[in-house]
Amino acid sequence: MPTSQKKEPVLDTEKLYQVANKLRQLVVDMLLEAGTGHTAGSLGTAEIFTALYFHTLNIDPQNPNMKNRDRFVLSNGHIVPIWYATLSHRGFFPEKELWTLRKINSKLQGHPVLGTVPGIENTSGSLGQGFSQAIGMALAAKMDKQNYRIYCMTGDGELDEGQVWEAAMFAPNKKLNNITWIIDRNNIQSDGNTEDVMPLENLKEKLESFNWFVIEIDGHNIAEIISAFNMAKTITQRPTAIIAHTIPGKGVKFMENDFRWHGIAPNSKEAKTALEELKTLKGKILYD
Repeated sequence: MPTSQKKEPVLDTEKLYQVANKLRQLVVDMLLEAGTGHTAGSLGTAEIFTALYFHTLNIDPQNPNMKNRDRFVLSNGHIVPIWYATLSHRGFFPEKELWTLRKINSKLQGHPVLGTVPGIENTSGSLGQGFSQAIGMALAAKMDKQNYRIYCMTGDGELDEGQVWEAAMFAPNKKLNNITWIIDRNNIQSDGNTEDVMPLENLKEKLESFNWFVIEIDGHNIAEIISAFNMAKTITQRPTAIIAHTIPGKGVKFMENDFRWHGIAPNSKEAKTALEELKTLKGKILYD
């Protein structure tokens, strides 16, 4: 296959939901094996990662470094379990690697590290830095006259960081229409609910005042996610931000909307309950 052409799985919406469900199960198993990690955000973004890697991104797992590939940057690197699960399920590396998460000498550390496994495009650090990295990539693509796109995910608690807003000013100033900023708006962070710690609303109006084109979606509705990604490609004069409203811990009732699951892993009893619930769903649509 030519390096300029991606391998795109042909999946309908129902199958995409089944993939998201499978990714959630992998995350639970990984975190149980590791005994540590971030559960809520990993489960809450499964549909977004599914839409990206099984529909939208121009990528080829057999040629992960092809020059014109789309780049995905994970700024809120603590939810990397869902990224690892997605990359493995998409064929970038063997599933057996997943069970080494957070172990000594593992390629799969608690935050993504560039160069460890195929498909990882950034090393994440303190929150806020990945967004600046992504904007740098988008600027480089413009300077090099390349037409690939950059997709960057941040958390909403991450928006407490001043660096995010410096970057948010920079991208519209340079008319970086080749970057799509995905904000996981799950309303929690490590210290509690975002609106109690550092209120963000009205977030849409704030971003628009920085000259971003803003789309708000249900982050569990795959059709809405894909539609937003497609719309972003049509915006020519400024960058696009997608506020994806998600439920942390989605798919596991006792974890949903509980900020305490932000940074802990399930024990064996909790994992068994979670997996039983996810397997019962069998990929059914997980939103009302």
